[in-house]
Amino acid sequence: MEPILSCENGKFLLNGKPFTVISGAMHYFRIPREYWRDRLTKLKECGFNTVETYVCWNLHEEHEGKFDFSGMLDISEYLSIAESLGLYVILRPGPYICAEWEAGGLPAWLLRGGKIAIRCGDPLFLEKVRRYFYALFDELRPHFSANGGNIIMMQIENEYGSYGDDKDYLRALADIYRECGADAILFTSDGTEPWMLRGGSLDEFLCTANFGSDPESNFAAIRSFRPGQPLMCTEFWSGWFDHWYEKHHTRDASDTANVLDRILSVGASVNVYMFHGGTNFGFMNGANFFDTYSSTVTSYDYCAPLSECGDLTPAYYAIRNVIEKHSKTPLPPLTVKNSEKAAYGNVVLREKAFILDVCSELSKPMRFSSPQFQEDIGQNFGFTLYSTVVSGPIDGLPLGFDLLCDRAVVYIDGKKVGILERDRPCEEILLNIKRGETVKLDILVENMGRVNYGPQTADRKGMTGIRFGQQFHFGWDHYPLEMKDLSALSFHPSEGGVNGSLFLRGFLNIDGEPKDTFIRLDGFHHGFVTVNGFNLGRYYNDAGPQKTLYCPALVLHSGLNTVVVFETDGSDSDSVTFTDKPDLGN
Repeated sequence: MEPILSCENGKFLLNGKPFTVISGAMHYFRIPREYWRDRLTKLKECGFNTVETYVCWNLHEEHEGKFDFSGMLDISEYLSIAESLGLYVILRPGPYICAEWEAGGLPAWLLRGGKIAIRCGDPLFLEKVRRYFYALFDELRPHFSANGGNIIMMQIENEYGSYGDDKDYLRALADIYRECGADAILFTSDGTEPWMLRGGSLDEFLCTANFGSDPESNFAAIRSFRPGQPLMCTEFWSGWFDHWYEKHHTRDASDTANVLDRILSVGASVNVYMFHGGTNFGFMNGANFFDTYSSTVTSYDYCAPLSECGDLTPAYYAIRNVIEKHSKTPLPPLTVKNSEKAAYGNVVLREKAFILDVCSELSKPMRFSSPQFQEDIGQNFGFTLYSTVVSGPIDGLPLGFDLLCDRAVVYIDGKKVGILERDRPCEEILLNIKRGETVKLDILVENMGRVNYGPQTADRKGMTGIRFGQQFHFGWDHYPLEMKDLSALSFHPSEGGVNGSLFLRGFLNIDGEPKDTFIRLDGFHHGFVTVNGFNLGRYYNDAGPQKTLYCPALVLHSGLNTVVVFETDGSDSDSVTFTDKPDLGN
């Protein structure tokens, strides 16, 4: 019998029998594919009956009209593994997902030229959404419960009441779902503020709540707003995420378990967000913008029941005890285990490549009169190098700009002269050029993550309106540097620390089967790390809190492994350390 979920008399019924959804959030795109079964098994053995995942449009359609459902993006395989373990699925396809993910999952190309109004009934936006959903649902259709699969619930948009109130837009999404053959309970989820519920819900679909504490008052708000329907917390926050320049967030396991117990005690369904957070590999972290811009760190540990590397935490056992308390039968004994970790020690980075020397090995320059946004030159992620020649006389004029998104290292004739960062005090950079002389000006601008929540989500990247004093400067070469393939770089011998934006390369020798490990970059300041070509993500030691990067065993192999660090600011060290312990800060 197909697992058909329905609602009746304020309760969920699965094939006509009372059912409590006990779900945990795990995003396939934050977990290496080879670890999907391990993480899902740990969810199942904790007592959960359902897994929830968002869907990331910006990786499935990174380039407009070209779809990718392979590797870590093979959502169909993820759902099949869940089904083989007896897990149902809550799917949250967006198109916007928040998730502390780059741009909330919206592709960068939507922002090109500023012509598309996102997250509303703009016909052009809906046209792009429909094309994407048609491709996505070709992957999903066999997994809907009516087709014998395990998808029992699907969300319309995501926390839309925090952003807008276009009900026609929400209904248009629901219509596209139906066009694509979605057959599951459709629902919305929002915070329980009245204005959020009003803007983000639809009368004809289930309305659910997101919160991390005080279930009594939050469920009271839902009952008052939508009486007579099943109660569900779609995001019960097990912890929280971190920004650079902030402290690491933690939550006591007993507090998490206590709130979960109170949720289940009133007969409500729940989705623990996150059960396993995973990692913002590459450049896929998002950001927030309220009074200032705040970029999210690489780790998405979230103080979840499963740690970033998939280890069982005290919260795992506390939550399992609560679920067992509310189960009719005892849970089977645990068979899952933590992965082995290795401390491989120091790796000396004996080779270097200066960004200004090798930028042409990574990208071909594009010439524009004025500096362009990344989106307008077809770039999605990473860095853009803006290069120009400036003629004198210029007598002590400051370098200025209209917009910087988000961080820049400035060079004059190849010498680093300063660092600029969005919404933070920066040193003044003065230009002094004599009559008849010229200098080469290079500005390496980094996209630190597009805003993923709130009214600033149309967050275009790059640097615009560059000027000296009040005079705009024109004539710029643009090098789009997405840093996807570093194999063409020309390296040279290096000793000791370095000053400036350099690639540094070394080699780790592993005997036998590789194990999970973590990389410390003491003495480094800011940049990212690749191992065997896989981008582990950003580090930012000067900002904290995160001090190590998670390196999954599957990225490594027996023998020599290539480690490349791109340090933007200059390092005081020439070695990194592979350790067996994570350090997410204080």
